[in-house]
Formats: sequence, C-alpha cells, structure tokens
Amino acid sequence: MTSSRTKSDEKRARMHPGAFLLTPVDCTGGRNYTNGMENELELTKKRLAELAKRAEKRSIAVKSEFLTPAAQLELTRMHLEPCVFDGGYEQAERRCAVFLPWEGCEWDSRVVCLELRPANERFAETLTHRDYLGALMALGIKRETMGDIVVQGKRAYLFCLDSIAPYICEQLTEVRRTQMRASPCDAAAIEPPEPPKETTVTVQSARLDALVAPGYKLSRGEAQRLFEREMVLVNSLPPKSPGFAAREGDIVSVRGHGRFAFLGEAGETRKGRVRVQVRVY
Repeated sequence: MTSSRTKSDEKRARMHPGAFLLTPVDCTGGRNYTNGMENELELTKKRLAELAKRAEKRSIAVKSEFLTPAAQLELTRMHLEPCVFDGGYEQAERRCAVFLPWEGCEWDSRVVCLELRPANERFAETLTHRDYLGALMALGIKRETMGDIVVQGKRAYLFCLDSIAPYICEQLTEVRRTQMRASPCDAAAIEPPEPPKETTVTVQSARLDALVAPGYKLSRGEAQRLFEREMVLVNSLPPKSPGFAAREGDIVSVRGHGRFAFLGEAGETRKGRVRVQVRVY
C-alpha cells in the first residue's frame, strides 16, 4: 500500500512536532487487530520502562504522553515507582505518567486546558465528544498528545500537551458546521463531572461473560454475540475468551452499553454465588 504523504504534509509535520502524517491503514480482521493492539501495549510498556530509567539516571522528572486507562493500569502493575499521574484535573481519565528520580521531587506539568467555544453560541449546534475529537484528529494531531475532552453545554474543554496547544488554537476553526474558537483557560472553570458509582452485584462467577450478561440485562446469547464481534474489551483489548477471569482493576467496556471497573470479589452467598464490586461509569 502506497503512502499518501504530500510536500505540504511533510512541511506541516516539521513545523508542528505534535502532528503526524495521515497514511492509509490496512485493517485485516479481528485476529490481526487483537495482536496489533497487544503488540502496541507491549511497546508502550517498554517505552514507559525506558522513561523511568531515564528519570533515575538523569535525576530529573520525565513525562510521558497521555496514556489510556489500560496503559495506566499496566504501568501500576509494573511498579515503576516513584511515579505520579497528571491529567490536568482530578477526575481525568487519560493521564500522563510523570516518573520521578526520588519521592517528593518537584515537577512542572506539561498539560494545559483549552476552552473550545462557538464563535456565536446562538447559532451553535449541539456537539458531542465524538464531534470534537473528530475535528481535532482531522487536523492530523496524535491522540497521545490529547487528554480528556469535557463537553459542557455549547462549549468543551480540551486537555492537551503544551507543545500542541498553539497549533490547536490556530487551526481549530470549525467543528461540524459550527465556527469554533480555541484559547487557553483555567481548568477550574470546568464543572466537576458526576463521579462513577460503586456497587455490589451478585453473579455466578468473576468470568467476563458472567459479569457482562447480568450487568447489562442481556441474555447469554446476546452477550455471546458481543464477544464474537469483539464488542467487549478488557483494558482496551479483546479478551481471548468469554471465560476470561476478571482481575482487580480491569476496565471492561461493552460497546453500546457502557463500561465498568472490576474492583474484586466481596464474598459468597449461601447459594454459592459470588458478590463482586464494580465501579460503573
């Protein structure tokens, strides 16, 4: 497959290091897709280990780009302390890892908040997270340079790396058919989102299929079809089997239904069923 890069693309990439060149991608099916995501996660883990070593060797704080919840979970399991997360605000889902040379080391955040507001709110469309993300990705911006997008009314707040913020302020002029303006703002202007709810449910076991079906009031057949179509993800990856046993901290996403974090088992009932704790988003 040939590349679609042009001279103008190459020039833009040199001028804006936070941008990347869009090239065709060969999507070849579920198995290769799964293996590709697993390989990508392994590469991310190696990269994070390198950053942790760099922080220790150079005695400076070293920061990653924005990580998915799955990558953050893997990082906590790697025990590369001392390490903290920075997403720009307390409830952030996508966050950067900050590797410290020693506990308590001072560091400066790379994350800035941009307010995305319509030029004229009176004629603005009602836009969704997908609308904003699509407009930003159309500018050729890496997803890893952007954190959460918080939509509130006719406006949205984007958390991104300071290196790409000027480019977004200059280039983001429209989302769908709404003329848009982007400018730096204080993250304190954001209304805190409603925190996820923690609850205890009773299931047959901690297997994925046993969690998904009753959790979203699905029949076993409906749940099975979701697994077959790879519409159920665990830490952003399709599980190898519906019988996969969830581990504490796993984030399970069910396309079209929602997602939840598995917090662990909380005992058994008299009939031998299992009580599990989950955090529903």
